[in-house]
Amino acid sequence: MRKIICVLFVLAFPFALSAQYGYWQQRVSYKMDVDVNVETNIIKGTQNLVYSNNSPDQLKKVYYHLFWNAFQPGSEMDVRSRELGKVLVGNRPDWDSRVKDRISKLSPTEIGYQKIISLKMNGVEQPVKVYGTILEVNLTKPIAPGAKVTFDMVFEAQVPVQIRRSGRDNAEGVRYSMSQWYPKMCEYDNTGWHTPQYVAREFYGVWGDYDVTIHIDKNYKIGGTGVLKNAAAIGWGYDKPGTPLKNISTARRTWNFVAQNVHDFVWAADPDFEHIIRNREGVVLNVIYKAKDSATTAAWENVAEAAYIVLPYMNKRFGKYPYPQYSFIQGGDGGMEYPMATLLKGPGLGTVFHEWMHSWYQMMLGSNEIEHPWMDEGFTSWGEGEVNAYYRGQKGFAPSARVMLPLNHAGAYRGYFSLVKSGLAEPMTTFSDHYNTNYAYSVNAYSKGEMYLTQLGYIVSDSVRDAIMLAYYEKWRFKHPAPSDFLKVAKDVSGLQLNWYNEYWINTTKTIDYGIDSLWEENGKSILRLRRIGDMPMPIDLKLTFKDSTTETHYIPLDLTLGTKPAEGSEQRIVHPDWNWTNPTYEMVFDKKLFDLKAVEIDPSRRMADVDPNNNLLELKW
Repeated sequence: MRKIICVLFVLAFPFALSAQYGYWQQRVSYKMDVDVNVETNIIKGTQNLVYSNNSPDQLKKVYYHLFWNAFQPGSEMDVRSRELGKVLVGNRPDWDSRVKDRISKLSPTEIGYQKIISLKMNGVEQPVKVYGTILEVNLTKPIAPGAKVTFDMVFEAQVPVQIRRSGRDNAEGVRYSMSQWYPKMCEYDNTGWHTPQYVAREFYGVWGDYDVTIHIDKNYKIGGTGVLKNAAAIGWGYDKPGTPLKNISTARRTWNFVAQNVHDFVWAADPDFEHIIRNREGVVLNVIYKAKDSATTAAWENVAEAAYIVLPYMNKRFGKYPYPQYSFIQGGDGGMEYPMATLLKGPGLGTVFHEWMHSWYQMMLGSNEIEHPWMDEGFTSWGEGEVNAYYRGQKGFAPSARVMLPLNHAGAYRGYFSLVKSGLAEPMTTFSDHYNTNYAYSVNAYSKGEMYLTQLGYIVSDSVRDAIMLAYYEKWRFKHPAPSDFLKVAKDVSGLQLNWYNEYWINTTKTIDYGIDSLWEENGKSILRLRRIGDMPMPIDLKLTFKDSTTETHYIPLDLTLGTKPAEGSEQRIVHPDWNWTNPTYEMVFDKKLFDLKAVEIDPSRRMADVDPNNNLLELKW
């Protein structure tokens, strides 16, 4: 709690922070009042936005996202999806199966839109221009550094048919999945405005506070971001567990949610929602779903129980969850993360754990997902694997057609190896929407991003990697870290130089491939020659097994790290001189007789992403 208070104090006094540390970020405070017509699917709303310009820059323009404009025939999302559908990967169209060409076929009553009826800054009407999913506001008066201004907006929106993330009437029968539903201020940081069109990918938002009032048909039940301020008037478990929705005489009901220090706001509504509540470590856990039968209800109850079980582990392993509630809500088109809530197609625990882990690696550590999706999806996927292993009590290795792989993260390795084999790999520095294929984006953002952390454990040790993740959480939560910020934390905590790792793994498509070259005896010494075949250098863990069943652990540091990782495991290891990255081969001397050797294995932990493991193990038959 003390550290959260410190963060909020910093956000309240950005110029003191800027002067001392050179860091600043913008701040927003939304107050919205919206009316939902469930017959026409039209939303009419007002938005009062207090915008704090904590930057040292004078702002002559501001920009808003109008996400739902993407759900119109001919939009960039529509065209991009259809174009990717012409690309075949594994003899299948490369488009998102949820989107395909569906947008092109929407009728006027099925499309989505967000229209600005009026927009005033400090009471003065502002000129606006719409560029697809971006609203440009040419300010009549610039916003000075350190100034606060108030924008008052009247807007209208039509809820699109469910296609991607948000919309109405999805395949599971949920009436409204209300993500990206309001005009949202774009992020402005030390590189300027971030105004990407909504084509397919993720988001980058401004932290702030939300006060959202929703008027809707009285039979509808709502779950979403924030705490229900008028819970006593609503009931349905929000006031206390087990209560029904309060009966009212009016045709419409008002819901008022508030959330502090978040960078987005989501909600979902349906007349037939059911509500399960658990409490753990000061957090209210809501599960909101549609009950089709007893099996469905049991599955969603299992979500509540699983969340109850893993929350203490997540708090300890990744840093304390700071918000008062979290809601698992059926809706959307698969699984999609938002502050204090996720939209889930179904109750599968893998997706449940993944979306919840986004609370750490996007909702609290708000990296720019458009430019660095691996910092969000990849870190989240790594966390998902760790939580899933804790929940199921699993450890060890998973079988693969190639080689045994780390069990918790085997899928990431398989995905990465397949991408390399396909020839479609691209650098992880590619912006999310600009990959040549959805396939390469997905593997890079999720699998290769996940492996960034598993391999970091190989390089610095898992225990040091875990300490890095906690230090990253402490230093950068409620901020917007870039790759260089994470790398700085990793270097500070490990004491090792790691620039080379980011350079190779993120900035290039170079691969790792080490092999056992040869063995011989010379002057009474046994010598093992290793060869670097791939272009990416790595430190080497090596295991020697002898005929008497004894083993030795050997470690060859990489010169670029200027140091060694701590020993892992209980077995004493033998540390050798550095392998200089410029040298393609390395000769390692060991004391035992050559003909006593039974097997040599490179990387017995399988954490290194060696693309050809067949030359990593030598079993001797003499």
